[in-house]
Amino acid sequence: MELISCENLSFSYENIDVIKNLSFKVNSGNYLCIVGENGSGKSTLMKGLLGLKTPSKGKIIRSSGLKANEIGYLPQQTPVQKDFPANVFEIVLSGRLNAKALFPFYSKNDKKTAMENIKRLGIENLAKRCYRDLSGGQQQRVLLARALCAGKKIILLDEPVTGLDPIVTEEMYSLIEELNKKEKITVIMVSHDITASVRYSTHILHLSFDNSFYGTTEEYVKSSMGQYFFSDKKHI
Repeated sequence: MELISCENLSFSYENIDVIKNLSFKVNSGNYLCIVGENGSGKSTLMKGLLGLKTPSKGKIIRSSGLKANEIGYLPQQTPVQKDFPANVFEIVLSGRLNAKALFPFYSKNDKKTAMENIKRLGIENLAKRCYRDLSGGQQQRVLLARALCAGKKIILLDEPVTGLDPIVTEEMYSLIEELNKKEKITVIMVSHDITASVRYSTHILHLSFDNSFYGTTEEYVKSSMGQYFFSDKKHI
């Protein structure tokens, strides 16, 4: 089932195109990694998919079966966010705000959903802990649980392993893979880690200033762009 279709997308800042004539689609169950050089428009595209930035040209079409409150988002953290003084349960529960519309109060079902996702990510022992006292890996699990509260069909992840040590990075990738393969949650992830992108994804969107690539991971590895970046084990 096609969830998102992007047709001839262009995004610009001050009349300068950051992304130009980009087309791709995301089907249910896909694991799409968005890679590319710095400044190639990865974060801009993510904002567009979230509805936070309007394309200068082209269109983003969401399936009629995909509601705005079924899309979860794990952003890159800022130093201020890392020092947020709420507890873990409160952070995860705030993911339900996406579905609250004008009704500002959490229901019993919202709280139940939050606790289910806390258990889902194996952090129930942290539920009452202050978020800012957690390790980087623990914080990312909390934010992933929050994203799952916001969206049950698709999650968008912006550099989810930045700043994590290698062991915690692998744990995070394994968690995301499990959500995708076992729970059939569609994943769109911005990443600089080309090796992990090829290892875990079903599809690759490589943004480039000259000529972008979109296709299956297998097609990407065989392409000239994939050969240049992956065969030489370079990181984008």
